[in-house]
Amino acid sequence: MNIRGNKFILLLGAAAAVLVMAETAQADEGAAAADAGALSNAPASDIVVTGLRGAPRTVAESPAPIDVVDGEKLAATGGAEFGDALTKILPSLNFSATHAGVFSVVRPVTNRGLSPAYTLVLVNGKRRHNSGFMTNTTQDSSGVNAVDLDLIPASAISRIEVLKDSAAAQYGTDAIAGVINIQLNRKEGLDASFRYGSQYIGNGDRDNWQGQIGYGTAIGDGGFLRLSGDYRKRGGNWWNLKATDTNLYGRPSSRSVAQVVASSGQTEAQVAANSAEAAARNAAWDGDGAHNGDPQIKAFNLSYNGELPVGDFTLYSFGTYGERDVQIGNNFRRPNGAANFTALFPDGYYPLNNIDERDFQFLAGAKGNLAGWSVDLSSSFGRNRSRQFSKRSIKPSLGPTSPTSWPNLANFEFRQWTHNLDVTREFEIGLARPVQISFGAEYRLDRFRTFAGDPLAYTPATYVFKPGDQQYDWNVGVAASPVVQGAIVLSPADEADAARRVYAGYVDLGIYPLDAWYIGAAVRGEHYSDGSGSPIGVKLNTRYEFSPVVAIRGTVGTGFRAPSLTQSAYAQTDGRTALVFNPASGLTELTPTVAKLVTPDSAVGALFGAKPLKSERSWNAGAGVVITPAANLSITADGYYIKIKNRIERTGRLYGAGITALLNANGLTGIEQIEYFFNAVDTSTRGLDVVADWTVSPAGFGKLNLNAAFNYNETKIDKLPTVPQQLFGANGASLLATGSAFFGGDRIGELEVINPRTKLVLNGSWTRGIVGLTLTTTRYGKYTQRTAAGDDRHFGAKWITDVSVSAQVTEFATLQVGATNVFNVRPETNGPGSPQTGQGYYGPSPYNPNGGYYYGRIAVSF
Repeated sequence: MNIRGNKFILLLGAAAAVLVMAETAQADEGAAAADAGALSNAPASDIVVTGLRGAPRTVAESPAPIDVVDGEKLAATGGAEFGDALTKILPSLNFSATHAGVFSVVRPVTNRGLSPAYTLVLVNGKRRHNSGFMTNTTQDSSGVNAVDLDLIPASAISRIEVLKDSAAAQYGTDAIAGVINIQLNRKEGLDASFRYGSQYIGNGDRDNWQGQIGYGTAIGDGGFLRLSGDYRKRGGNWWNLKATDTNLYGRPSSRSVAQVVASSGQTEAQVAANSAEAAARNAAWDGDGAHNGDPQIKAFNLSYNGELPVGDFTLYSFGTYGERDVQIGNNFRRPNGAANFTALFPDGYYPLNNIDERDFQFLAGAKGNLAGWSVDLSSSFGRNRSRQFSKRSIKPSLGPTSPTSWPNLANFEFRQWTHNLDVTREFEIGLARPVQISFGAEYRLDRFRTFAGDPLAYTPATYVFKPGDQQYDWNVGVAASPVVQGAIVLSPADEADAARRVYAGYVDLGIYPLDAWYIGAAVRGEHYSDGSGSPIGVKLNTRYEFSPVVAIRGTVGTGFRAPSLTQSAYAQTDGRTALVFNPASGLTELTPTVAKLVTPDSAVGALFGAKPLKSERSWNAGAGVVITPAANLSITADGYYIKIKNRIERTGRLYGAGITALLNANGLTGIEQIEYFFNAVDTSTRGLDVVADWTVSPAGFGKLNLNAAFNYNETKIDKLPTVPQQLFGANGASLLATGSAFFGGDRIGELEVINPRTKLVLNGSWTRGIVGLTLTTTRYGKYTQRTAAGDDRHFGAKWITDVSVSAQVTEFATLQVGATNVFNVRPETNGPGSPQTGQGYYGPSPYNPNGGYYYGRIAVSF
C-alpha cells in the first residue's frame, strides 16, 4: 500500500481508538453538553449584537435574519481555509475556487449570489480593511478588492455573526447583501491545537498543516488581554487532466515546412528527420501541461484583543498582523514555442508567480456612559501590501540571455484609516418599551496604490529567434514573446495612486408600539470626496410576535456602492496564455498573449469605448417568519429581493486584427488584448433562506443537535450593455475577432448561472461522555459555465459529505480525526478545457474541486 493509503489507515485506526476510549471512559455529562453546544449552530436564545443598536437581543428576537457560528464549529468543519470552512456551514455563502494566475490567492466569498463587494466585514463591530488584490476569477471578474478573511488568525475567533439582510443605512452603504461580524476571543487560559491533513488526489504537494495557540489573562479590575497566533503551510497541488496535444518538441502547427526551410536554411529532408526525432521525444512526455491548482502558501497570523475599565469608561484595543508567502504555478511553456530558449530550459518550463504579503490592522477606542448616553469612540488603521516576483520565468524578448528570476515585478497596497463615534440611549415615553435612539458619525480615508517593478521587466524589448536559439530551429524569424511569462508587470505608466475621503452620519430609531411589535428605522448619509456621490440610505424593518411560537419580520431599504478604487484606478500589462483561433492551421491553440487592463477614464480606454465609472445604486426588500414551537426547536424562513443598477463589471477580452491595428496606431505595439471596467448591467436577485435547528437529549443517549439550512438564489440581468461604437470599423463591421465579445456569454454567465441556485446543508452533531461525532452533507445545485461564444457547459448537482469524530482523552486534551468531502466528489470533466494544458475540463465549482481531504487534530486547553 502507498504512503497516502497508510496515512488514511492510521487515521481510521485513530478514529476507532477514540470510539473505544469513549465506551470505557467515565465522563462528566455536563462537560459533554457544553462541548455539544460548541459543535452546533447557535440556539435561538443566543445573544447577538449585529444588525441592531442599543441592547443586545437573542437570535429569535432579531428583527432581521442572522446566523451565529461558534469558533469551535469552524474548527470542526476541517476546512483548511477560513472562507471555505464558513461556507460549509452557511448555505447563502459560496467559496469561489480559483486555481490559476496571480490573483488565485484571493478566494472571495459570495453572499446571496453577490460578489464580496456587497457584504461588509466587521471585526468586533468595526470595519475591516480591504485587500490590495482584486478579484479575478471565473465566478467573479468584477475587480473589487475584497476583505481577505484568511488574514485573521482562526485561533482568535470566538464566533461569527452573519446578518443576512441589507444594513447599508446602519453600517455603510456597501453592506447591500449583509454583514459578517467576527467576534474576537476573550477567553482566559491557554489553548493550542495542531492539525495535519492531506488531499486524496493531486500531482504536487498534497499535505498541509496548521498550528494555533492562544493565551488570555485578566488585567486590572474587570479587564482582559487575549493573544492569539497561528502558522499554516499548504502544499502547492494540481489535478488537471493530461494534455492531449503532445507536440512538445516538433514543428508548431502555425509554421509550415516551407516556412521553416526558408527561415532556418534547413533542407526538407533535415526538417523531416527533425520531425521524426521530435515525434519520438513527444511520445515520452507525461502530458503534465499545467501546474494550476492550489497555490503553495506559508503564512502566520498574530492578534491581540483587550479591554481595561477606567472609571466610567472602558478602554479597548485589538489588532491583527499577518505575513503570507505564496507560490503559484502556471501553464507549461513548451520548448517549441515562442516563449522558450533551449539554452535556458531545454525541456520547457512552468513559470512561477511568487507573492510576499504583509497585512495589519490596529484599533483603539473607549466606550462608556456619559451623561446617560452610551458612547463609543474608536480609530482604526489597516494596511495590506504585497510584492509580486518570480523565482522562475523569462522575458523572451530579451533573448537567450534573459534572467530566469525576477525579484520585483509589481507592488500593491491598500490603506484604510477609519474613525467612528457611536452614541445610543433609551427614553421612556409611555410606549410598551423604551424608545432607543442611536446616532453616530464616521470618517474614513481609503487609499490604493500600485508601484512599478524592475525596469528590465517592463521596458519594451524585441528579439527575433535566430538559428541555434531552439533545438530544430522551428521558429527562426519569429518574434519572441515580449513579456515576462505568467506574470503581472507594472510599469510607471500603469502605476495608480487613488484616494478618497468618506464622511458619514446616521440616525437609528427603535420603538415598540406594542410589547410584541418592534419597528426600526435608520437613515445614513455619506459623502465621497472623489465625486462618487453623496448618497442617503434608508432602512425600515419590523417584527411582530403573534405568540411565543410565531413571529413575522420584514425589511425594506436602499443601498449605494461607489466604484472600488481598484475598479477605477488599477491598470496592468500581463503575459498570459489564451486559446486563440489560428486561421492558418484551422485550430484553436494555446498562444502566449499580452493583455492590457486599462482604467475607465484613460485615453487608451476611450479608444475602445471606456467611460468614467458611475456609482451603483440598489434597493432591497425582505420578509420572513420565525417559528419556535419548543425551546429546543426553531424554524426560520426569509425571502429577499435585491435590485442593483449600474452594476460594475469587466468587459470581455477584446482582441482581433482591428483591435491590434487601433492599438498600433496609438503607439501600443505588442498588445493583443484590451479590457476595462464599466457600468455594465442592471440586475435583480431573488432568494429564500430557510433554517431549522433541533436539539434533544434522550436519557442515557447523550446530546443530539440536528440542523438543516437551505438557500435558493437567482440573479437575472434586467438590462444588457450596448456595444460601444468605437468597436466598429468605418464600414460598420466589428473590430472583434471570432471568440471575442464585448460582454459575451462568459460575463453574463458569471452573473446569472455560474453559482448554483440551490444549496442545502444538513448537519448532525452527537455527544456522549467524552466522544463527539459530527456529520455534514451539503448539496450544491447544478450550475452552468458559459463562454464568450455562447458555448454552455453544464455541471450537475453534487453532494459533499464531511465527517469527524472527537474525544476528550484527558481533562485538557481533545483528539479529532475526520475527512472533508469523504467520498472524493468532484465536478464533471466537461468544461471548455485546453488540449495543450489539460486544464479547465473540470470547470469552475462552488466547492473546492480538489476532492477529498483527511486530517487529524489535537487541541489542548488549560
